[in-house]
Amino acid sequence: MTDATPANNDAATAQAGQNAPADAPRKRMSPRARLILRTLMVVVLVIVASWILYYQFRGKYLESTNDAFVYADSVTVSPKVSGYVDQVLVADNQIVKAGQPLVRIDARDYSAQAAQAKAQIDAAAASEEAARAQLAEQQAAIDQARAQLAAAEEDARFASSEVERYTPLAASGAETRERLTTLRNQQAQSRTTVAARRAALEAAQLRVRSIQAQVRQAQAQGETARAQFDAASVNLGSTEVRASVDGRIGDKQVRVGQYVAAGTRMMTVVPTRFYVTANYKETQIGIMRIGQPAVVKVDALPGVEFPGHVESIAPGTGAQFSLLPPQNATGNFTKIVQRVPVRIAIDASPEDTRVFVAGLSVTVEVNTIAAKDELRAQRERNSEANATGKTAGKESP
Repeated sequence: MTDATPANNDAATAQAGQNAPADAPRKRMSPRARLILRTLMVVVLVIVASWILYYQFRGKYLESTNDAFVYADSVTVSPKVSGYVDQVLVADNQIVKAGQPLVRIDARDYSAQAAQAKAQIDAAAASEEAARAQLAEQQAAIDQARAQLAAAEEDARFASSEVERYTPLAASGAETRERLTTLRNQQAQSRTTVAARRAALEAAQLRVRSIQAQVRQAQAQGETARAQFDAASVNLGSTEVRASVDGRIGDKQVRVGQYVAAGTRMMTVVPTRFYVTANYKETQIGIMRIGQPAVVKVDALPGVEFPGHVESIAPGTGAQFSLLPPQNATGNFTKIVQRVPVRIAIDASPEDTRVFVAGLSVTVEVNTIAAKDELRAQRERNSEANATGKTAGKESP
């Protein structure tokens, strides 16, 4: 009984193998599925071809970087003069206009200096007026001395003529020698008087030069006083610190009653005109040119794009303008891709950029396709130069 059971099982298995049908055929894909698959393949091929064409003709000329930030040419507000703050006329983050007063410093000391300089101007003017009066008086004295000299010269001529007339008379005995002696004495006295009058005239004229020097000295003192007054007036006007540009107040550190020295930072005015500095890799700026269009995307405004253009390109990499520029000639050298700051002007109205603040992170994309012909021409010139160099090398002995 036990041996018959396995035999019967083997027989049943063999019989089942003989009666089993052939392998069933594989399940085929339906026509609908094949159509969908082919359509998907065509769509993928079209997308890939479109992307390749787009990249070749446009995409590779779009240079993008997220190493970019919003900047503004902020103006540090500092006083020109020292003193105690009397008034602070603005608040934090307030919008101000150019010329608007921001801070007033106690002006009493500077008012006193201006008044002192004004008094010196008046004193110099009085000195000049007195000197000019002396000059007029001296001119009258000169006229008097000139008249006295003329009278003395006339007396001298008369005395000389009398001596000449009486000399032959005395020699002939018609007149006494005493008379001739008296006339000669008068002649000598008149000549002495002429010399004295001439000396007095010269002294009066020299006195005029001295008085004219006093006038010039008073004028110089007046000019000095006016210069001091102008300087005092400038300092007096500088006690009122005004905004130099339109913008918003930031980093305000000044308080009423605080003593501020000249040049002390009190606050910052951030202009409303913003720009972007994009730090492009050196491999991206080969055909980047001023004026090329750009698109600016601000992280603070997802989905919003601002038009712009390349305004300028820095004359050196960022590393060259750092506090400690790299010196790759010493030690081991590891090549690092350098970045060049590119300034992007934002071509948008202040209304569109009102949410901008300095320091925001942005992404910039510059379209350099306008300069693709320059790159092609440069490559052709390079190839021609290389070919010419090789030919010259072969021809040389």
